[in-house]
Formats: sequence, structure tokens, C-alpha cells
Amino acid sequence: MKVEYEPHILGTTVLAVRAGGKAAMAGDGQVTLETNHTILKSSARKVRKLYKNSVIAGFAGSVGDALTLFDKLEGYLEETRGDLLRATVNLAKEWRTDRVLRQLKAMLLCMNKDHLLLVSGTGEVIEPDEPVLAIGSGGAYATAAARALMKFTDMDAASITREALKIAASICIYTNDNIVIEELG
Repeated sequence: MKVEYEPHILGTTVLAVRAGGKAAMAGDGQVTLETNHTILKSSARKVRKLYKNSVIAGFAGSVGDALTLFDKLEGYLEETRGDLLRATVNLAKEWRTDRVLRQLKAMLLCMNKDHLLLVSGTGEVIEPDEPVLAIGSGGAYATAAARALMKFTDMDAASITREALKIAASICIYTNDNIVIEELG
């Protein structure tokens, strides 16, 4: 009997922060193959701007699945004229109920000037109590670092995301310090 093993691709940390009247989201660049813990790519771009550069979205999980979700989110943003909350709720509903989309293995962070949201395939759209949110293998490390930086420094949002991801990269083997940052003013 032949047992087939589907290799899992791991390794992402995406962090979103709102500080000093600005919003920033940063993602590391590492993509790791689980079967032999090999780094496949060190410069993946996991964060991008959507809808007339007014929304930033980042992903953890399967790249192909995330790109499908980015396209869906962009469509809902067009349909709702940029209303991020409505667009993400519509995306989460479709993601949870559609037979094909339900199989997608990814998670999204989305932010605009008003909202910071986590969107998942189980129908979740969560806005955190604090202006910090992270996903992926190094998410807990990045969140802790960002909260400390927000509490004990006067750094801006982009600087906080950069430094917090560097800290996460020094702890999490699936996170690197090849960081891409997108900002909203």
C-alpha cells in the first residue's frame, strides 16, 4: 500500500499595527517546506495594498489559496465601494459556505484607516481590542514585541512592525528578517 504525503509549506509572520495616527502591515519573506525543513524562498511578498491603495492585506498559509482570497476580497471591496468591514464579512460568508473556497488553507489580515481585521475560512471576522494583530508561525512573538514597543517607545507604526518582525525572526525558525512593509497614512 502506497501512502502519499502532501508536503506542507510553512513559515509566515504577518503583523499589523496602528500607532501615531498611521497604520502599517509587515510580512517576512520566508517560505519553508515542512518535509525536510528547507527554506524554499526567502523573499516572498505576503503583504500588498488593495482597492485604490486604501486597504492593506497580508496572508499566512498557502500562497495560491491566499491569492484567490485576495482576488475575492478585491471584488468585494469594489462591490462595497471600499467598505472593508462589509467586504470581509461577505468574503468570510462565501469562504465558509462555498464548497471549493472552504478547502482553501490560508488566513488573512486586512486593515484600512478605520479597521484592523482577521478573516478566516471558518467564517471569522475579528477586530482585536488592541491595535496590534499578527498571524503565522511567528505571530505570537511579533505581537508580544509590538505591544512592548508600543508601550515603551514612541516609534511609528512602520518602525514597530519592522522591529517586532526582526524580534520574531530571531526566535521563530519559520520567520526571516527579509521584511516587506506597507503603510497607510
